[in-house]
Order: sequence, then C-alpha cells, then structure tokens
Amino acid sequence: MASDASFVQYVCDQAGLGARVTTKRMFGEYALYVDGKVSAFVCDNRVFLKPTAEGRALLPDLPGGAPYPQAKAHIQADLLLDDPPLWRRALLVTADALPLPKPKKPRAAAAKR
Repeated sequence: MASDASFVQYVCDQAGLGARVTTKRMFGEYALYVDGKVSAFVCDNRVFLKPTAEGRALLPDLPGGAPYPQAKAHIQADLLLDDPPLWRRALLVTADALPLPKPKKPRAAAAKR
C-alpha cells in the first residue's frame, strides 16, 4: 500500500522546518530530506528515521523496524508526530549525523551535449 501525499505533507508540517524538509516519491513511498540528506522514509503511512547512533541515543525507547522488505532496521518514528518539538529534534539530530550525499556524476548523454 502506497503512502498518501496528504500524510507525507502532515509529517513535514509536524517537523516545523519549512523548506529545510523536502520529499521525493520513490516506488510509491517517500524519502524525507533534511538539508539535502535523506533522513527518514514514509512507507505505508508509517515513519522511519534512518538509523544513527545519535538518533538511537535520543530515542532509546522507540522500536526498530524495516520500512520495506530487505531493509535494515530503522527507528519507527510514528509516535513522534504527536510531539512536534521532539520530531523536529529527531530529524535534525539524524540529519546532522549523516554525511552529505556524494555529487552525482553527469550522465554520458548529458555530457555529450
């Protein structure tokens, strides 16, 4: 079951980070980017934070779970949506712990233009 766009918008709104949070639809689900870093996923209308030591230290009592089959365990963050300040902090702590994405190499067709 794919996630609803309205739920994804709600997840972003609850973070209160404005344009710092963006989303990208991927295979019927969504990746949440914070400052250009994939920090969370919305799958089947459930929220999963990327696993980081910093995120786990902030949220030691939240269970882990896989956002999709064969994925490693992420932090299930659904309950954080009821506490926007903690949700915002969790996203920022996670994003700060993640490396910047590597720049993409230009495609061969684009390079020939």
